[in-house]
Amino acid sequence: MKGYLYGIIPAVAFLVIFVNAFFGHMIFVSETEQVANKYSVYAHLQPEWNSDSKNVIFEVTNSWYKSGKDSNGNHVMEASAKEYNTNQLEYLNNRSYVELKHEFSDCKEEWQPMLYRKAVDTVRHEIEYVQGKQLSTNPDISVYPDIENKNYDNSKQQLKIKNGYVQFIPICTSNDSTSYDYSISTDNKDIGFDVYFVKSQQERADFFDDEQSFDYYDNKNCSAQNKQSFSGTCKNVSKNSGLLVVVPDELVPWVTKFTVNLYEIDTSA
Repeated sequence: MKGYLYGIIPAVAFLVIFVNAFFGHMIFVSETEQVANKYSVYAHLQPEWNSDSKNVIFEVTNSWYKSGKDSNGNHVMEASAKEYNTNQLEYLNNRSYVELKHEFSDCKEEWQPMLYRKAVDTVRHEIEYVQGKQLSTNPDISVYPDIENKNYDNSKQQLKIKNGYVQFIPICTSNDSTSYDYSISTDNKDIGFDVYFVKSQQERADFFDDEQSFDYYDNKNCSAQNKQSFSGTCKNVSKNSGLLVVVPDELVPWVTKFTVNLYEIDTSA
């Protein structure tokens, strides 16, 4: 019996890889004309930061509706040069950090999951749902519970984040104005994060500039403060908008991970 298994398992594995390579794009084509980007942003804080941990990772899923099709009914993707994992030394509030971005973060590439990755993500989603960490029964959509940071109050949080780290995550849309469901959670239980839907990446710098007005969407559920997990819906945002995530410069674990999900709402339905 074991001899048969030794032959069957590699054959099944090969079949899965073969089917995904040649037919994965058809298996996972969305019937709702929605495409997804999955990518990671890694930030390594340089020595001038106070955090014991110098590593912050943002795992992003960005889903939006297709803008057009060709004569064969296929989604038209804008051509772009491939840049795999570029390192950049940047500055934020006069302190430096190195940022490593995946190529798919430019909203120009469509992510097609491997069969095993799709299965793993679905199982993980179900486990989180049973544990109460996930409120959505749809494995393609993440909705996190509203969890306050209990380590300190919001007034202290607002003082802490004025010298913290800020990450801008752009939305992906072909519309001049759109609405997004979003969710965010962190595995760091020692700190809270603030999240704001903002009109452009410029607000990342303005957040620290006392001479500039920090401008964000003040509609209901477009922002939240001092959270460890949060989900909301922000309506009528412009195409250059994005999500601003702010954390104190007090990261202790070796790495702090944020999971961010953005889903454009189909307004044509």
